[in-house]
Amino acid sequence: MTTTDNIISDAGRSLMPPRAPLQMRVQDLTASPEAPVAPTQGLARTTIWRMALFIPALLGTGLLVSAMYGWLSATGMTHLEWILLVLIGMTFVWVTLSVSTVGVAIAGLLAREKADSRSPRDVPPMDVALLVPIYNEVPSDVFGNAAAMLDDLARRHSQHRYTLFVLSDTRDPQIAEDEMRAYAALAAQAPEGFALHYRRRDANTDKKVGNLVDWITGWGAAYEAMVVLDADSLMTGRAIDRMADELSVDPQAGLIQTFPMLIGAKTVFARLQQFSNIAYGWLLAEGLAKWARTEGNYWGHNAIIRTRAFAESAGLPYLQGRKGKAELILSHDFVEAGLLRRAGWQVRFLPRVSGSFEETPGTLIDYVLRDQRWCRGNLQHLRLLSTKGLHPVSRYHLFHGAVAYLLSPAWFILLVIWALLGVDSETNVVRYFNEANPLFPDWPPEMSHIDSAVFLIIMYAMLLTPKLVGAGIIALHPKATRVYGGRGAFLASFLVEIVLSIAYAPILMIQQTRAVLRALLGRSDTWAAQARHAKTYPLSTLLRFHWVETLLGHILLIGLSAGLVSLWLIPIIASLCLAVPLSALSGWAMPQSLPRGLLMHCPQTVREPAIVGRARMERLRLQQLLGGPHVPAE
Repeated sequence: MTTTDNIISDAGRSLMPPRAPLQMRVQDLTASPEAPVAPTQGLARTTIWRMALFIPALLGTGLLVSAMYGWLSATGMTHLEWILLVLIGMTFVWVTLSVSTVGVAIAGLLAREKADSRSPRDVPPMDVALLVPIYNEVPSDVFGNAAAMLDDLARRHSQHRYTLFVLSDTRDPQIAEDEMRAYAALAAQAPEGFALHYRRRDANTDKKVGNLVDWITGWGAAYEAMVVLDADSLMTGRAIDRMADELSVDPQAGLIQTFPMLIGAKTVFARLQQFSNIAYGWLLAEGLAKWARTEGNYWGHNAIIRTRAFAESAGLPYLQGRKGKAELILSHDFVEAGLLRRAGWQVRFLPRVSGSFEETPGTLIDYVLRDQRWCRGNLQHLRLLSTKGLHPVSRYHLFHGAVAYLLSPAWFILLVIWALLGVDSETNVVRYFNEANPLFPDWPPEMSHIDSAVFLIIMYAMLLTPKLVGAGIIALHPKATRVYGGRGAFLASFLVEIVLSIAYAPILMIQQTRAVLRALLGRSDTWAAQARHAKTYPLSTLLRFHWVETLLGHILLIGLSAGLVSLWLIPIIASLCLAVPLSALSGWAMPQSLPRGLLMHCPQTVREPAIVGRARMERLRLQQLLGGPHVPAE
């Protein structure tokens, strides 16, 4: 008698349609593409938007660096001073780019550029595959979301023909068996006219990339487009239809990405992420769409892709890793977007397509664990910048993805230097050691408390500007504040979010610095399913996870008590010292009895979208059918 694992595997293969193979071409990143990169539509206007992004950011950074140079060079520049100056420029330019993105978004909104409106009669129908790649996920959640999406699509009576594929890479036999039972339940109630298929691979070769390649090379030729979804993705029928319509009428579009909004946040940390994503993220998304235009990016889910374009131009090769070992490209989505654009296909971003949702980790630890996996993949992008034929904006996306993690070590080094500076020339640690060794130059010049305050105020102001602008726009419009529970509740939520963000930022800085060091040392993290259900971690786990931050915080606290560390570092010191209790707080399920302002309400919590409620009901129904969620052993 065969094992349960083999039974499920054999059954999974039989639940697929007839094969329709499509060749997936592995790209040579060292050779120029056969077709040149197509020109950007509206090149003059696009150039203006990009100048509006980069010129103010570079000017602002130049002014700050110039002012810092004037202060540091008063007694001559040393090697350490040059390092400090470079670090300030490296960190500040990315802060100013965020501010410039907000400026571009506001300018675009004021210009009142409207999206194209098309009649349904002008949209040629397509065969569209809805792909849900999964790996050791909770089956009731995956199939519950799928049921809600199919039901919502059926209500629209779309011209397009949709087929759902659940592509399993699950290794846990019990979860695999539950997937089969959930599939059977969903197939029994699937709306008429919607095909549903399930496939489980015998071996999860090349992880998610291999999972999608397996589908493309096996069945991709039968479908003009594929909507790639994550296990926690949820999209309304209208959102899916809108993406399909846009791809259908735009023969140059190879990929169209939506802006997923966060849902399902119950804990403090998840609600913090959700409020930030919805209250401020839309503004950054508007700015990105405005200047990126047809050189957009891909986030790996909630996007529609032209199947043949992807197969012909986005096949990923292996990288040469340490000791000549073949290395899989981990953060594949950015690279695939760049390769599509390299082949002449447009990559578009539609931030105004409503009804695109995803979930977020419920605790700080779960967020950091996910971030560690992303870090290694994003740092690989530095090795891909030399890819022949990439559009400059595609190179910028790759570089930005890596810099997002490299900024944390840069901020950490700045923090160390700042601590060494002390509160004045008498408590300056660097100067102390210089006096002990007369061969060293006297560094740095005395810095007053006013200078310190001005510098930090500038940095904090720039960091908070995108949030302040986004909150200001909402607060000035009564209709907007109403969906947040009223102006008072919104402003209180805004203040709570700011305080919590400041509290968690230093902890995330240390954790990302550790992730960068692990990646540079070649220490890989195991590929595990993302923790989508918040759980309470024991004190032993919290201490083991946050011992570095706690130790650094107490070292700085000792320096502060001795009068050696500037008072301006108190917020950072407090955060690091309290890393363990703050991490425990992050997973606290917020009771609805709290005042509205403390709950950080947003439109998705004040008035739950219909499809979110439907998905929750379907999840509960399947969970009862399966006898409770099963998760793989850690």
